[in-house]
Amino acid sequence: MITSAFAWIADAANWGGDAGIWMRLLQHLGVTGLVVLAAAVVAVPAGIAIGHTGKGRALVTFTSGAARALPTLGLLTLFALALGIGLAAPFWALVILAFPPLLAAAYSGVESADKVTVDASRAIGMTGMQVLRHVELPAAFPILVGGLRSTVLQVASTATLAAYTADIGLGRFLFVGMKTNHYEVMIGGALLVVVLTLVLDVVLALCQKAVERRAG
Repeated sequence: MITSAFAWIADAANWGGDAGIWMRLLQHLGVTGLVVLAAAVVAVPAGIAIGHTGKGRALVTFTSGAARALPTLGLLTLFALALGIGLAAPFWALVILAFPPLLAAAYSGVESADKVTVDASRAIGMTGMQVLRHVELPAAFPILVGGLRSTVLQVASTATLAAYTADIGLGRFLFVGMKTNHYEVMIGGALLVVVLTLVLDVVLALCQKAVERRAG
């Protein structure tokens, strides 16, 4: 069965067309990018504000704990019942998955800034925004990139569930293969998700190391 899965992946006929591997791969990356971007628009500024002011730390703790307790498939099912079939249900379920690690990374990054340097900056007359821009954000950036890396990998691997309610992404191969008893297609789709996640991890790890070297 594994051999058949590799044969299915290697067959050029399975890569073209609107339902081919290339299109499903682009859809998967598109959903992942859209979800992470939507979560980051809210989570990153909120985390930076919490880290800078010290107000709202309980929100970070609560969201991090709640995220570990909430099952993504259960959320997806609830959203599907409320919003119907389509991309909206998995989109919001995945945004909820992506929000806590980005919030925690932004908060932890700003919080990690050296307190002596922060106090010295205020003492020489820097405003709060100047301290944030010149002291806290440079310290936060490597941690924020690490949080982004973790979030992207979580979303990319879980985005297979988008196919539960929408005809989109690499997850379609898993659902179609299981439904039609073509298990080589199901296994092949799973292998493609694994490979995609590993490639993303390598690329983001290189970006993280580059940021860390520059910050150091």
